[in-house]
Amino acid sequence: MQIAAATQAVRTFLGASWRRLLTLLGAAIGAYGVLVALLWWGQERLLFIPGRLPADHRFAFGADVHERSIEVAGARLSALHLRLPAPRGVVFFLHGNAGNLQSWFSDLDFYRAANFDLVMIDYRGYGKSTGVIDSEAQLHADVRAAWDAVAPHYAGKRHVLLGRSLGSALAARLALSVQPALTVLVSPYSSMGALAGEYYPWVPTAALRYPLATEHDVARLRTPLLLLHGERDTLIAVSHSETLRQCYPAARLVVVKGAGHNDLQQFDGYTAALRAALDAL
Repeated sequence: MQIAAATQAVRTFLGASWRRLLTLLGAAIGAYGVLVALLWWGQERLLFIPGRLPADHRFAFGADVHERSIEVAGARLSALHLRLPAPRGVVFFLHGNAGNLQSWFSDLDFYRAANFDLVMIDYRGYGKSTGVIDSEAQLHADVRAAWDAVAPHYAGKRHVLLGRSLGSALAARLALSVQPALTVLVSPYSSMGALAGEYYPWVPTAALRYPLATEHDVARLRTPLLLLHGERDTLIAVSHSETLRQCYPAARLVVVKGAGHNDLQQFDGYTAALRAALDAL
């Protein structure tokens, strides 16, 4: 009888332990599901850090810089346009995920000296642009609409697409359809999935609503590609540019010694490589 009682006690204990374990496991799975759901619905807050400007903000970059608005589906994009007397072509610049035109529209003397006009847009919700970003497809459509508004002014001239950080995937996709004389990707990522995997390895790729797979578009390019990356970039490692070059062996990769992610444009290695590429067109 004592043995039977002891056996029953052990079974009761083990059963309770398994129930507690299963309860904890279920709670952990539920918490993980909640985190993934929050990520699914809140990705815009992680990816996009817009700096807003009042509607009456005035840019003061010189008499040759003109402000314009570009109509897109359900919104109006703010744009700045450096217009020179007789430019060789245009650089269509797609900026990174933070700030706005006030901080991004810079190095104008560089473009003046190279004799290239410069066009830059603020994405929805950035600067004076209206609307909000709600999908990758919308981003690509906005970029294409902005390019279509600019391109007719440069028939017969050199077209250059330049995407930096966030904008690199957008520039690579646009390059497939417009076939520019040159595409420049600065501090690019091979894909948002690969980048997210480095920072959030617990997040399933299927949960990313903005895959931004630069590598897939780069692999299909048939026009010149220049990759510029800071040697000390701790936000997007140089390995991402190396992956892109593997996808498109004809690409040229310049690793700027000493440069990081946010200060890359301050290094001579960056400006020299970009200027040489523009001069060669």
